[in-house]
Amino acid sequence: MIRRCIPWPDARLRTAAAPVDAVTDEIRAIWTDMIDTMEAMPGVGLAAPQIGVMLRLAVVDASEARGQTVRMANPEVLHASVQPRSHDEASPNLPGVWAKIERPRAVTVRFLNADGVIEDRDFVGLWATSVQHQIDHLNGRMYFDHLSKTKRDMLLRRAKKAGATR
Repeated sequence: MIRRCIPWPDARLRTAAAPVDAVTDEIRAIWTDMIDTMEAMPGVGLAAPQIGVMLRLAVVDASEARGQTVRMANPEVLHASVQPRSHDEASPNLPGVWAKIERPRAVTVRFLNADGVIEDRDFVGLWATSVQHQIDHLNGRMYFDHLSKTKRDMLLRRAKKAGATR
């Protein structure tokens, strides 16, 4: 089921999500809805708080062909490369605007996978960017928090002008 992405500046987008104790059928159902929502955008990732579910859940699929979605509960970065990568980032919670964000090019992430097993996985390039973007959401941060105050204010003014904020 495609879920509605909550609009910025909803307070839930600034709230850290709660940890997931175990992968249950309810968690799997939320992941399924998140994948449907991500594909409908279309996007390369989605965090549960973006749809108003305050749990540390994320899905990422930066594959060319799609259908390679990684389901993550409680993801955390264990290691980040020193080499940066810049990429235009956006969010369905603040449509119509984007910004070039620099993040580590590669990350090693530990998470509870779809089988309920702790997994450590390396992500590179767009996969790494998307995973870090989703972890930001789980921590109550938006991509534009990586911008200077001046650039962030300009982006939010552009969004307001475009009617993306309430």
